[in-house]
Amino acid sequence: MNNAEKMVKFLNGCHSVFHAIALMEKELQEEGFKELLENEAWKLESNCNYYVKRNNSSIIAFRIPNTDEVRSINIVASHTDSPTFKIKPVADMNDGHYNRLNVEPYGGAIYAPWLDRPLSIAGRVIVKEDGILTSKLIDFDENMALIPNVAIHQNREVNNGYKWNPQTDLIPLVGLEKGPDYLNERIARKLEVRKEDVISYDLFLYNRVEGYLWGEEGEFISCHRLDDLACAYTSLQGFKNAGSAHAVNIFAVFDNEEVGSRTRQGMASTFLQDVIFRVFASFNCSESQTREILANSFMISADNAHAVHPNYPEFYDQGNRAYMNKGIVIKRHAAQSYVTDAISEAVMKEMCDRAEVPYQFFANRSDVRGGGTQASIASFNIPSMAVDIGLPQLAMHSCFETAGSRDVDYMIKALKQFYSCTVVLDNDKIRIL
Repeated sequence: MNNAEKMVKFLNGCHSVFHAIALMEKELQEEGFKELLENEAWKLESNCNYYVKRNNSSIIAFRIPNTDEVRSINIVASHTDSPTFKIKPVADMNDGHYNRLNVEPYGGAIYAPWLDRPLSIAGRVIVKEDGILTSKLIDFDENMALIPNVAIHQNREVNNGYKWNPQTDLIPLVGLEKGPDYLNERIARKLEVRKEDVISYDLFLYNRVEGYLWGEEGEFISCHRLDDLACAYTSLQGFKNAGSAHAVNIFAVFDNEEVGSRTRQGMASTFLQDVIFRVFASFNCSESQTREILANSFMISADNAHAVHPNYPEFYDQGNRAYMNKGIVIKRHAAQSYVTDAISEAVMKEMCDRAEVPYQFFANRSDVRGGGTQASIASFNIPSMAVDIGLPQLAMHSCFETAGSRDVDYMIKALKQFYSCTVVLDNDKIRIL
């Protein structure tokens, strides 16, 4: 099984942010990483590997070399969440004929692809067990719901730029009249608990069509949640298989990027900064010494990029265009939606050259507002050099996206190279050890 096939297998198991983190945690444990808890004291050792979770939807893992040799920190950050629909607290909608679920959009989804597809539900449920509130993963993993289109006979404008209303057009059908508490009954049966012990939940819809490779040579990947679990997966593989003698390597994946990152488990939280300061405090580094190391550090913000759409080439800048299977995308933006500058671009190019990996550039058309990434948010708390990169893909924010299979290898190789180096500032010079 090649890297692209392995990634698709991983993605097919990531039906919610919580399931994605659980799979990453399993891989880290298999590599000997030890779990730490934020509400306990940390006793860390040199040449050991650890990880810590927050909210079970974000995770930070790190490799500690000989602490006497540490000169910087290597960070790769991505995110777990993707645009979808979240189920509201009072979920059941009954009209005497149909049973539907009350949902609301999460993130900036493309709505149309969600209609007339088999959907299911996954996430976490809080249940009461012997008087204790316990969080449990749940994945119904069956064709459970569908959002039906209105026939063209009733909606003659559906092919003329129809605007979907999420309050009325995008409510999923789950069956005929089932009673006033259908969802909690299904949850209780699935988890084998009493319905009255189901306390609350964070549940999301997901597309049941599994990802796959296609094309004459398997050159394309189509799957749900490529943005941004493709970067999370490839950065994890690079992280697992590399180490630096002079840098603490950090693999970081955050939740809630698609809704602004301003949560306790998002990039705008204290999570990354907390971990870094606790790591160095455990080795008796002062705050001043830790900040010296941070100023010498380098962050890669890995979040997918737009590949040129073959039907709409006019949507893209004339020179800074990215194509699938042509290499890692380095992203630039004058207004700093992407934080890449000349210094960080040069470092990323060097990493790609050393790994013998191609790279390309993306910049938005000057008359088009683009999206942003986590790096600019992180810069408020983490004073490291930073670069924005990603894998080129089509249909970003659809429930079924497309990317290039060769780019998976390129990203793993480049990030493995990064995690094997140490980037050090020396006045106006940058040394890569």
